[in-house]
Amino acid sequence: MKLIVCIMVTSLYINRKRSYSIWPSNQDKPGLKRVSSSDALLRHQHSVPRYVDPIDFPATEVPGAGQRCCRKATPTSQSLARFQDHIHSRVMQKYPFLIEMFYWALNYVAYALTKEIAAAIYNKKGHAVTKMAQRNGINILELEHNTFLSFIFHIFLSWYYWAAPSHSTFAIARRTMTLGDFSAFIIFCFYFCMPPRLLPKRFGFKDTVRQDHAESVWVGGANVNQLAAMPSLHFTYAFVIGCTFLYHSGLMQRLRGQSFLGRSVVGMPGFLLAAILYPMLVLTVIVATANHYWLDAAVATISVTLAFAYNRLWCFLLPAERVLCWILRVQKPVPTTGQWRECEAEEYQRRKIAVAELTA
Repeated sequence: MKLIVCIMVTSLYINRKRSYSIWPSNQDKPGLKRVSSSDALLRHQHSVPRYVDPIDFPATEVPGAGQRCCRKATPTSQSLARFQDHIHSRVMQKYPFLIEMFYWALNYVAYALTKEIAAAIYNKKGHAVTKMAQRNGINILELEHNTFLSFIFHIFLSWYYWAAPSHSTFAIARRTMTLGDFSAFIIFCFYFCMPPRLLPKRFGFKDTVRQDHAESVWVGGANVNQLAAMPSLHFTYAFVIGCTFLYHSGLMQRLRGQSFLGRSVVGMPGFLLAAILYPMLVLTVIVATANHYWLDAAVATISVTLAFAYNRLWCFLLPAERVLCWILRVQKPVPTTGQWRECEAEEYQRRKIAVAELTA
């Protein structure tokens, strides 16, 4: 847990809004020209597209009846703007990655509850649940368990928040991961399954996690569901990460005859190699250490594919997010995703102007 907290805090600092100050400057004092936080956050909007909340439908788009209902019943970006100078709102504007940390915390709470929900559904406790999980494990050979690979997801989430070309691109990967998580959580509640390493010795599997007291802090935690089964969350994350690397390699775009800006000839094979090797590495580790069955990866692949196809389902929760912001009197921060591209674009424009002046 300490490692994950360190990763999140580091990402919080790296993805801060560098051009924004939590404490109002002299320009914000009464009697002087006021510069709003929105103006400060969007000061470079001429070089990059303005961030648009998915619930703010473009004027050219005709929303459906359900969307029109949401717009009328929930606060809008304009109505939340009145909270932009509240101190906790300014903190979130300075550190917009706090939103991602909040969603990760909700995701973890949902996972932690799966063990209790499953026991309540089947009205079984202790050995009864274990026996059921063992029986399911023998029947299908499968399960998910936290190993040292658990922190890779958080590293990827932190890195991609910074590296994604836009927040909308990052949001697709995040929603796909989250929907894959929750689909697995639902299965965990209704289907217990024991990992191969915990099956009876006659099946020939060795408990590689607990031997010689080598287990991590995740193994014995009260909130860890060791009988949470298929699909494998590790391969779910690995497959999403691999597909993201594949997209950013530019290979698919080139095969369709499209250009992919920002990807060099050297960068393309690097991302392509990572897209292939990383999921294969994770699959090898989770099977070789008897933490998963082959069927886990197959089901995870299917769940990720469906999660990607229907990832916008999470957009239906945006009205709830707006209501929460209204209750807390806070304005939703503008993401810093892609701000390094903003700086590169400005630098490119300055150089272009300088060259034009020299040649004039």
